[in-house]
Amino acid sequence: MSDNDYQVLRDFLHQFPRGFLKTESGVEIKILKKLFTEEEARLTARLSPLPEELEKIADRLDRKADDLGKQLDAMAEKGLVFRFRRQGTPFYRAAPFMIGLYEYSVKKIDKELAALFKEYYEAAYIKELGNHNIPGFKVIPIEKNIDIQKVLLPYQRLEESVRAARKIAVADCVCRKESTLLGEGCDHPLETCLSFGVAAEYYIDSGLGREITADEAIKILEEADKSGLIHAGANSVHLSNICNCCPCCCAALKAITKWGSYRQRHFNAVFEAVVDEEECTSCEICLDRCPVGAIEVGEKARVDRDKCLGCGLCATTCPTEAIHLILREDRQEPFNNVGELGGRVLEVKGKAPLMVKQKN
Repeated sequence: MSDNDYQVLRDFLHQFPRGFLKTESGVEIKILKKLFTEEEARLTARLSPLPEELEKIADRLDRKADDLGKQLDAMAEKGLVFRFRRQGTPFYRAAPFMIGLYEYSVKKIDKELAALFKEYYEAAYIKELGNHNIPGFKVIPIEKNIDIQKVLLPYQRLEESVRAARKIAVADCVCRKESTLLGEGCDHPLETCLSFGVAAEYYIDSGLGREITADEAIKILEEADKSGLIHAGANSVHLSNICNCCPCCCAALKAITKWGSYRQRHFNAVFEAVVDEEECTSCEICLDRCPVGAIEVGEKARVDRDKCLGCGLCATTCPTEAIHLILREDRQEPFNNVGELGGRVLEVKGKAPLMVKQKN
């Protein structure tokens, strides 16, 4: 099996905002070989990073639309390309490594692939995560923990955002599946990865997840909160996904907890936790709940706002309700959409903007 097609695909995937780095060991090529056949690798590298109609792809590649559509549909169901339909017209685009190929491997990940993912993360991806200082995620706490001093914007209201979604899907957390396969798993719930709208359509149509109602999604979020998981979505106003992250397995969160990275490289904290000293009894329950070690307890609990994610997990279990969340006065508002977020990352990295490919 030649490496050439996989090297071309690797270089193509590196054009995305979160790139796909070359390593000395070549582990990234091993991952691609595990996921793609040579023919699939060749085709993917000729797709566009932005959605493109099937007919236009077929014309650009000089392929028959019916045959190409069947091939792309098969690849979509394998989690290799992203697909959605509008008024019966299929659109396809290449998927980045993350969020994309990694998450879409949730149904097929095995011990070998898990080991390759871990090796690549430690060899290269930890360097790629947050190297532009633009957080890819925003933290969205459960609303009951928020001290509403002013009217919250819709994107700041978790339940309202979920109920406004036209389609919702849930899938297993691939990060925790990877860790479990390698004997490093945790006891947190597994089926917690939520997607909305067009992303949910893809998960449902491709069999990577199952469709659920808003009530079911909110129940999952509540159970995740009880378990100590952080609710984090793409750093945009538009709600496309919610990862319920644990500090031991989550790729972005363990960059902080295990690799010493800092909050703003990965998570946009719109809120921060504050302590009412008159109500605080120094019980230290909040110490165990904080996933990033942002709380110290002396005579009273104290929150390090530079570390605080604004997740509200400390507030959930405070027996005297001495902790609550407020909007950060120095907060950074999320981007309008994921495209705008990605465009800004590309700009900071000095990469070319993503564009639909043209016919040669």
